[in-house]
Amino acid sequence: MKKLLVLAIFTFAMAGLTSAQINPALRPPKGAQIAIVVFEDLECPSCGNAEPLLMQAVATAKVPLVRHDFPIPSHAWSFDAHVIARYFDTHSPALGEEFRHWVLGIQFTITKANLRGTAERFATEHKIELPADVDPKGELAGKVRADFEAGKAIGVYQTPSIYVVSNKQTGLPFAQVGSLPELLKTVEQMKKDMEAEAAAKKK
Repeated sequence: MKKLLVLAIFTFAMAGLTSAQINPALRPPKGAQIAIVVFEDLECPSCGNAEPLLMQAVATAKVPLVRHDFPIPSHAWSFDAHVIARYFDTHSPALGEEFRHWVLGIQFTITKANLRGTAERFATEHKIELPADVDPKGELAGKVRADFEAGKAIGVYQTPSIYVVSNKQTGLPFAQVGSLPELLKTVEQMKKDMEAEAAAKKK
C-alpha cells in the first residue's frame, strides 16, 4: 500500500510538468520514440528475477531497453560491479550490456571477494584484458553516481524500478510499471497515444 501511495503522489506531482521539465532519464534514447527504462542494482535478487522478463518484453514489444545504475549502498559488491560494467561499456555498449545481463544471471555466486575474478573470467572469455584499476580517474564511478542521483531525483527508492517512456508531447510521457503484462500493455498504450498525437498534428 505504501508503494502505491508513493507512486500515486509522484505521478500526480509529475503530471503538471512541461515536456522540457521531464528528467532526461525518463526519455527514450536518440532515434527511438518509446523505450523501457530500468533503474537496477546488479546485486539485487529482484533485479535478477526481473531480467528474463525484461528481455522478453524487449523482444515482444520491439523497443530498446535503457539501463540506469542504482547500486544500493548497503550491498557489498554492487557499486564495484556497476563500475566494471561501465568499463566494459568503453569497449562497446553491447559488451557492457552483455556483462550486466550475465551478472544478473549468476549474482547468487558472486561475493565482494570473488567479483574481480568473476569479471576477469568474463573478460578472458571475450578476449579483453581487465586492467588492475578499471577506473583510475574515477570517471566511471562518477557516471554510476550520476545515474543514482538521477534515480533519486525522480523518486526511485527500490530496485528494479521499471518505466515505459516516450516522446509524447502531451500528457505524461512515461509510466512506471510493476509486471510483465502491465509492461507490455503500457508499451502498446504509449504507441497508440503517440499515433493519436501524430494524427492530431496533421489535422
